[in-house]
Amino acid sequence: MKQIRYYILLGLALVLVAGCQNSGQEGRIVANFNNNWQFAKDLPDSNYALPSADTAAFQPVTLPHTPRIEPLVVNNQWMGTCWYRKTFSVDPSQKSRRYYLYFQGAMQNADVYLNGKHIYSHEGGYLPFEVPISKELHYDRPNLLAVKLVNTDDTLVPPGKTLKTLDFNRYGGIYRDVELISTSGIHITNPLTAKENAGGGVFVVQDTVNHLLAKLTIKTQVVNQESGERGFHVIQVLKDRKGKVVARVKSEKYILDPGEKKDVTLQMDVQDPSLWSPESPYLYRLETKVVRGSRLLDNITQRIGLRSVVLKPEGLFINGKKTFLSGTNRHQEYPYIGYALSDEAQWRDAVKIKDAGFNVVRLSHYPQSEAFMDACDSLGIVTMDAIPGWQFMGNETFKENVLKDVRQLIRRDRNRASVFFWELSLNETWMLPPFMDRILKVKNEEFPTKKPIACAWIDYPGYDLFIPARQHGHLPNYWINYKDGKRPVFVAEYGDWEYYAQNAGFNQTQFKGLKPGDRSSRQPRDAGEQRLLQQELNFQEAANSNEKGRGHGTVGQANWLMFDYNRGYANDLETSGISDIFRLPKFSYYFYRSQRDAHEPVTAPATGGPMVYIASYWTKKSDRDVKVFSNCGEVELFLNGKSLGKKKPVRNRFSNELPHPPFLFHLKSFVPGTLKAVGYIDGKAVAEYMVRTPGKPAALVLEVDKSGIPVSDKNKDVVFVYAKVVDENGTVCPYDSSLVDFSVQGNARLVGGNPFRARAGIASIVLQTEPTKNPIVISARSKGIKEATIELKEGK
Repeated sequence: MKQIRYYILLGLALVLVAGCQNSGQEGRIVANFNNNWQFAKDLPDSNYALPSADTAAFQPVTLPHTPRIEPLVVNNQWMGTCWYRKTFSVDPSQKSRRYYLYFQGAMQNADVYLNGKHIYSHEGGYLPFEVPISKELHYDRPNLLAVKLVNTDDTLVPPGKTLKTLDFNRYGGIYRDVELISTSGIHITNPLTAKENAGGGVFVVQDTVNHLLAKLTIKTQVVNQESGERGFHVIQVLKDRKGKVVARVKSEKYILDPGEKKDVTLQMDVQDPSLWSPESPYLYRLETKVVRGSRLLDNITQRIGLRSVVLKPEGLFINGKKTFLSGTNRHQEYPYIGYALSDEAQWRDAVKIKDAGFNVVRLSHYPQSEAFMDACDSLGIVTMDAIPGWQFMGNETFKENVLKDVRQLIRRDRNRASVFFWELSLNETWMLPPFMDRILKVKNEEFPTKKPIACAWIDYPGYDLFIPARQHGHLPNYWINYKDGKRPVFVAEYGDWEYYAQNAGFNQTQFKGLKPGDRSSRQPRDAGEQRLLQQELNFQEAANSNEKGRGHGTVGQANWLMFDYNRGYANDLETSGISDIFRLPKFSYYFYRSQRDAHEPVTAPATGGPMVYIASYWTKKSDRDVKVFSNCGEVELFLNGKSLGKKKPVRNRFSNELPHPPFLFHLKSFVPGTLKAVGYIDGKAVAEYMVRTPGKPAALVLEVDKSGIPVSDKNKDVVFVYAKVVDENGTVCPYDSSLVDFSVQGNARLVGGNPFRARAGIASIVLQTEPTKNPIVISARSKGIKEATIELKEGK
């Protein structure tokens, strides 16, 4: 499942921490460094990096970690100073090797200490950093690592805006993975630390890509940090999914004196390549090896996708095929634990995005985790990679940090198949031309030959793609037929603010007589059918409007947004997500799912194919005009087994541009029972969906949301557990708000409000698991109805 990131992960036998011995294998060794940390926050002012420090307040934790479990609605997020400490040992027989710590993300200003000595500082919470530790390591006794983190407001560090005025929460802690890396003295450098433009690591430039041939230029930077033998070769090996070698190139012999670096550039031709696309995200394995004779000095494995991405005035072309991208925005938070998601949880979010019918995600408004990027590469989700920023411009130090973020983001993700677009601008921040020119200069330095697609919310020369939000335009056309600029348009946000704040939309007559909250897209999942249908209609109308831009300069769209989330400046959840913060879908989710073609291939564990969904609970409160979403050509609706007719989709001014407009059935009266919709393609029934009139609450049904990704049996993981309140027939009671009490047995704990009141008939909680071979048993109880128990086996 999990892509090997910049470093190849080897087996547990190669871990270098206490209790394990190096097996003698050469090359790069990467050890998971997430376990056995100690944590404390809000301590008296002191140096807790010292071995003699008072550690009575420290508690054991496993990474990823958040400093405080927050309430569901976060209106007073913890900010302050916290400390992490970890003791580890290194095999003394490996003293000649070089050691580094790789932090994927820590919020937000970090000071790193080893054995009481300050060795590194880093500013910024969204991008990784690498810390060399060889000089300060003890080989004859344990080492003490300490990390001091400060996440208070800092106007010098992007996004820069104070939390109380920010449209999202930053949270805190070492919230992504940490790895201990060991290399030989001659090794491949890390691009994050390279001083040269486009420097460091392995950089793959896809010069020419088509169905017959892919021509690659692969640059590898090697450094010598040892004395003695200085010679080496670089070998590049490309393997297909089955492990078959499809291309191999080897450099001449190079000699490096101690302290010297060398860029080794090789050309590779791949005949008849399998190309990467959203429909077929084929990934190769590129193995880069530094060798001396038969000895492996260093090695890095990456997955790369070969693809041609060309932006023209008439549209976006992927591998020569004109493509319109439709997707969403994503914030990376979970309820209660903030940013501290497991890698598996990151994958589950990506699966949900693909399941929703989307082929692009805008990473609003900051770089997101490497595990999530891995999933996008694997599932075929195009990404719009973004630097941190939102409605804030700071001083010159802030600007320099922005430029650093631009460079670091490019170096982290430059080889990724899914990254088509680089949002190298501060979102909704007015940037003057001289500063934008500085950003673009960094971009050109990092991509000296083949230029990527750079995008900005300001239509400015030098950027390739203009990415306004729909609300930045005006009725009735918004960005349709936009002629002012010379760049194509991608509508980066739509469906929320233009309805929430401007009373926009073409269907103004339907707004007549409704309360402002009723016409907004900000609707919690338990807001009731009318409001959920209004949210869906807003998204539908806006998407239909954006689709009119096809052929007129619009190459894609991303709604606002996938999941509900917290904001620093607000005392409520932002609920314009098509799923709630617990990842439970609203009606709008199924509208988008219906927009993907029934025959479009989808990579597992994501799901696709023909679908049909009835947007109704079918109660006395339900609208008699029943809306059905489907990607089938015809839909037949049944009530209690009796056909109400077969219909084609309704095409009108709110749906005439959609790939698959909704279906509408008018029922004269309410009759309790079962509604069943059957979808037909070419006269054949290919999908069905049923909804029953709910009865009285009778029982609870438990469900663990794995989204096709097994719960990890090797690492800390987090999953959602849902307790559904159902009637005697198993139908969810959509207006029930019973108080549900969860409990757990096994190597896991429940995180969040408990007991938790059901919303729209479902109570949700977060389950945090630790590695175990024993089953975890979750139970749920509620007064007056039958309790439920479910057994969870990790790794399944």
